[in-house]
Amino acid sequence: MQRIRLRYTKRGRLRFTSHRDFQRAFERALRRAEVPMAYSAGFTPHPKVSYANAAPTGTGSEAEYLEIALTAPRDPEQLRALLDESMPAGLDIVEAVEAHTSGLADRLTASVWELRLDGVSQEDARRAVDAFNAAETVEVQRLMKNGVRTFDARSAVVSLEIPGLTETQSSQADRPTDQPCAILRLVVRHVTPAVRPDDVLSGLRAVADLAPPVPAAVTRLAQGLFDEETGTVTDPLAPDREAAQARSTAEPPAAATAPA
Repeated sequence: MQRIRLRYTKRGRLRFTSHRDFQRAFERALRRAEVPMAYSAGFTPHPKVSYANAAPTGTGSEAEYLEIALTAPRDPEQLRALLDESMPAGLDIVEAVEAHTSGLADRLTASVWELRLDGVSQEDARRAVDAFNAAETVEVQRLMKNGVRTFDARSAVVSLEIPGLTETQSSQADRPTDQPCAILRLVVRHVTPAVRPDDVLSGLRAVADLAPPVPAAVTRLAQGLFDEETGTVTDPLAPDREAAQARSTAEPPAAATAPA
């Protein structure tokens, strides 16, 4: 059985796609692309697809991950192209690697988010960011299945800053030049309960009364293993690429056929 790990995106209006909607679209793509999927046992077999830490509905993402199990080997890049052609524009399959290691979900311990605050000046955003970073705890509330829960949104935040213009991912051409717009860069650990970008925005309102006039545009730029030494979020597919490279290097070259 071959396992393939995929990275996909949620862009544009497709950021409002729920995780269940994505699952349905992806399973249709698997059938259109005639992928030789492995199925679970039992009375109602379903394709073996493992999703890892999906982004909340309404947020964009450049770094969503899943793993599929196949009954016959396929070239990862060819498989990626076939699936991408079968998905709606905006739900793009951008990378595929064969799984040579275990524990993909265990390598998703932190995320990098971009928060675009239209109608918020740089000065107001910086004041709010400084207040949030200076606080030891920032309590926020969220409605959960068992009712309203209060928790600390500060402890999970590794960094919250205003990046330089060259570091932002959003298109400058899409922004009205006469309107203020602040961009925040957030690195947050995956903890329980999960601290989401909207929780951090609630925290900014709590500590500095920052209330954007329109909902923030939120995009996940990366997720992976958080490196404590460098303070960066590493690529979770890198170990599989490295293992594949090591295997190809270790394999002896095919013997040349002697001339008749």
